[in-house]
Amino acid sequence: MPETGPIRPEQIPLQQSGPAAGSVPHGGRPGGPAALVITLVLGGLTALPPLSMDMYLPALPDVTEALHSPAATVQLTLTACLAGMALGQLVVGPMSDRWGRRRPLIAGMVMYVLATAACAFASTAEILISFRLLQGLAGAAGIVIARAVVRDLYDGVAMARFFSTLMLISGVAPVVAPLIGGQVLQITDWRGVFYTLTAIGLLLTLVVVRGLRETLPPERRQSGGLGAALRTMRGLLADRVFTGYMLAGGFAFAALFAYVSASPFVVQEIYGASPQTYGLLFGLNSIGLVAVGQLNGKVLVGRVSLDKALSAGLAVIMAAAVALLLMASGVFGAVGLAPIAAGLFVLMAAMGLTMPNTNAQALMRTPHAAGSASALLGTASFLIGAIASPLVGVAGEDTAVPMALVQVGCALAAVVCFLGLSRPWQHREHLAGPETTDGPDNGEREEGVEH
Repeated sequence: MPETGPIRPEQIPLQQSGPAAGSVPHGGRPGGPAALVITLVLGGLTALPPLSMDMYLPALPDVTEALHSPAATVQLTLTACLAGMALGQLVVGPMSDRWGRRRPLIAGMVMYVLATAACAFASTAEILISFRLLQGLAGAAGIVIARAVVRDLYDGVAMARFFSTLMLISGVAPVVAPLIGGQVLQITDWRGVFYTLTAIGLLLTLVVVRGLRETLPPERRQSGGLGAALRTMRGLLADRVFTGYMLAGGFAFAALFAYVSASPFVVQEIYGASPQTYGLLFGLNSIGLVAVGQLNGKVLVGRVSLDKALSAGLAVIMAAAVALLLMASGVFGAVGLAPIAAGLFVLMAAMGLTMPNTNAQALMRTPHAAGSASALLGTASFLIGAIASPLVGVAGEDTAVPMALVQVGCALAAVVCFLGLSRPWQHREHLAGPETTDGPDNGEREEGVEH
């Protein structure tokens, strides 16, 4: 019998009855214009983190100079935003399970706009770090609630496909964000990047207010306060398989964020690329991620086991990270920008197989606590990424070895968590197509797991 902690009803308190008026019932998939609106709104919400991070990346060297701070300190502005997004999800996720999706989301978006505007007026690196932390805390609402809304509306294979569709929408953000950031720097300084982000946040807030209906009716919301939320999360973490997917996705994301954090210095300072060239390379890598994500959603899902696709993604990430480490350490002699860029492209593209499938596999096990489960998934990813971020600069700005070394370590940890905790060979997946119901209740239940 697999050793996995049960998720018992008392750990996930829930009252179920008919859907409330004006809300979208669980499993009731919207169609036509409503489906398009929801896709665009959720895509915008999931695009907010890469916008907040990637538009700012070309400005990192300028921030270092303008605020008279070392690169390691300025990189903490990325770490602070990531840490805020990680911790904020732990608060917003349970709130959305108790009070619905709309109210916590709108409150978080308003706070995000205010915090982003404050970043533009920071006079020191320390002040900027503080406001970036607040920006991340507020921006967490969009991340965690977008995933919870998907879980409210979709099940099984259909959910995995929708996550891949979201990657097509949100994937535009890392493509255009560095390009926008580079162009903004042509006409203004780094503060203009935050002015632009403020305008984007305000527009997205208005779209959410007008375009996103409530997807969690009152009859399906959880009751109780902080104690109930903690019991719910403890019950989720007691599920070994859920925890395995959560950690595998978190470490894979950390390998990606090691690239996000270090690439402005690796590509521009070590290999001499301009901010505009860096933006183009970053956009190309993001296109690879989106393309593989669409391959996953349109071709693989429903035909190939999600675990097999996930295994392939982790294997490619591991191989790319090892190749980058060998090139950066000089094993193949002096290499130029092209081989390094190729290795980073392969690593980032493989995320298109890991990110949607880890989310879908984990959320299929938690149909009645989508907000809390989404919070744990997001927190693990952002918190591990925040820890990995400063490690890429420990050896200075003249070598790419720390970046590659962190990526190898994170990829190895992801593989170990996937194989050691999720143990995909011990459970099977149902691949019936879009009408698949909740994963563990439809051919995936492991003995000893209760829902």
